[in-house]
Amino acid sequence: MRVPTTITALLFLAVFATGCGGRDEDTTPVACLDGAQAYLVALGDAPGEVRLSDDVSIADCLAENQDGGELAGVGEAMLEAATELNAKAQADPEGPAALQLGYLLGAAEHGAEDTAGIHAELIRRLTVAARYSPEGPLPPSFMRAYREGFEAGRAG
Repeated sequence: MRVPTTITALLFLAVFATGCGGRDEDTTPVACLDGAQAYLVALGDAPGEVRLSDDVSIADCLAENQDGGELAGVGEAMLEAATELNAKAQADPEGPAALQLGYLLGAAEHGAEDTAGIHAELIRRLTVAARYSPEGPLPPSFMRAYREGFEAGRAG
């Protein structure tokens, strides 16, 4: 009866490999794939500690050697959140949306720092979505709040 012993050994190795150590650098945390609303809710805590569910930071959503499908899911959620925050910030430059938008971009840049450039296009698209203004230059109040959030996101 070697088959049950072999199966038991393989199951043990699988559980051991997934249960030990920190987060797998090639895996996207599930919380990062919960859609734009998850990011928007978490960003309500900016410029403080912003966490998605399961205590995941936005920077952790940009994993090294990230699978293309996961990158697309994370990117779609972040871009949707950035677009919504941009619209809110332009409608109310004194409100919290510009700061939250800056935090999102800062955290994304922080997460992409050591990923060998695989997130460069996402960062470019996020920057465009964040800084888009059909009415001309963004107001100074928007830029001040955006910079404050960006610095907090980069640091956090």
